[in-house]
Amino acid sequence: MKYNFDEIIQRKHTDCLKYDNLKEMFGTEEVLPMWIADMDFRTPDFIVDAIRNRLSHELLGYSYICKRWRPAIQSWVSRRYGWEIQTDEIGFVGGIVPAISFALQCFTKAGDKVMIQPPVYHPYHHVTHDLERELVFNPLKLVDGQLEIDFADFEEKIKGCKVFLLCNPHNPCGRVWSKEELQRMCDICVENNVLVISDEIHCDMALKGFKHTPFASVSEDAKNNSITFMAASKTFNIAGLKSSYHIIQNPEIRNQYNEFLRKSELDTAHVFATGPVATAYEQGEEWVEQMLEYVEANIDFMEQYLKENMPKMGMIRPQASFLVFLDARGLGLPHDKLVEFFIREAKVGMNDGAMFGEEGSGFMRMNLGCPRSVVEKALKQIKEAYDKIA
Repeated sequence: MKYNFDEIIQRKHTDCLKYDNLKEMFGTEEVLPMWIADMDFRTPDFIVDAIRNRLSHELLGYSYICKRWRPAIQSWVSRRYGWEIQTDEIGFVGGIVPAISFALQCFTKAGDKVMIQPPVYHPYHHVTHDLERELVFNPLKLVDGQLEIDFADFEEKIKGCKVFLLCNPHNPCGRVWSKEELQRMCDICVENNVLVISDEIHCDMALKGFKHTPFASVSEDAKNNSITFMAASKTFNIAGLKSSYHIIQNPEIRNQYNEFLRKSELDTAHVFATGPVATAYEQGEEWVEQMLEYVEANIDFMEQYLKENMPKMGMIRPQASFLVFLDARGLGLPHDKLVEFFIREAKVGMNDGAMFGEEGSGFMRMNLGCPRSVVEKALKQIKEAYDKIA
């Protein structure tokens, strides 16, 4: 490989949330951090070089969006997904969770119903609740090791909702939704006049044998009844740049959302938010392919290790992303005891599966976006604890 994903990079004492917030997150610093969804791989050199080049000017005054940014996004989604969009359909927003919050404020009011599909990315719960919207749940079903949509429940629950928050691909379970599944969700939402907000931050992370389909690309109805949020942050390990974007092809929806952002000056980018992202999309294809190959080998390693050494535990194998939903229900522990087991006995810090909804009880989300040696160390620590109770 051209890039070294085995490199161990010291991240402690760098104001790093993943490593420097362990006491607050887990009650102890004596855990191996395998939780929040950034990777321990070095940010690609071409991105860092783009930031250095900008710094060489040595004047960080007011700036506007890099002129290469929109064409770079347009080309990227065309090359990767065959999705043809116009540059005026792209807009800046400083993070996908804030973007979802702004969309809910723009298109709904207090008391309106918003549907989500747990177990799902936990900010969907928090943002909707904090904005005093009513959450409606369409729980996903675990069938033969993968999540599936309960469409009968979906069709019933969507009635009366204003918005459907779609996680595409799914987090925490890494499910890549098929074009047929997306179209069926679209048809039901259109029939019930429900706007679809599609969070596609993990879109570039589809693994071998799977291909991401942007929701808006499946049909004219999907195109005209959706907001898509994307970012380079997961793909290139640049979450700290706080740079995301929306793609809205329906002019009426786009104008309404852009006007909401404009009135609060939420549509402006900081000096490093767009140029480095344009560079990533222009130069990053090889890095992404090598990173995904490495991550998939980590997933293979973990799957085999569990089968050989901890048969009472399993995993939902992700079809996208570096996140694995570890299935520890076979240990027979109440969920609160299970969480304590991994923190106190295994000393591995993972995301509590129940934070994604009660459907995540008995699971833990584990981050494999790290060197193989770190995955091996985490699994050995879990095995030592496992052997004492299994």
